[in-house]
Amino acid sequence: MKRASVQPFSVTITMGLEYGYTRKLIDKQEVVSWLQEYQARLFKEKGIGLSIRLSPSEIVFGGQVEPHLRLGLINYPKFPMSEALFKTTSDALVRELMQAFNQNRMVVEYWDETVMFENSPEIDPRIMKE
Repeated sequence: MKRASVQPFSVTITMGLEYGYTRKLIDKQEVVSWLQEYQARLFKEKGIGLSIRLSPSEIVFGGQVEPHLRLGLINYPKFPMSEALFKTTSDALVRELMQAFNQNRMVVEYWDETVMFENSPEIDPRIMKE
């Protein structure tokens, strides 16, 4: 039996399951299918193997209670990456997810920083309700 280890980089990406602020829900299977196509393209074009763990969650903020997915990525020993490549790959994934699913804002929790990607300063009107 072979044992492999790599530097432990990880990231958690939080993605809302609504298109913009429309209250129109995104089906989880649609995200799964999109991710599988993205992974295949990434592996074919760049030789990068990106395993993604999905977990359902909800974000509660003011009057907003929105279903979300948390995408967990690790530096998988079968397809190891440098720290820089791992971050670049994760950032690219977020940008493409935002475009594909009309996300205004997404947050990425790295091991050493938390990053917010934002298309506009617009805030969900439900957050501001008293």
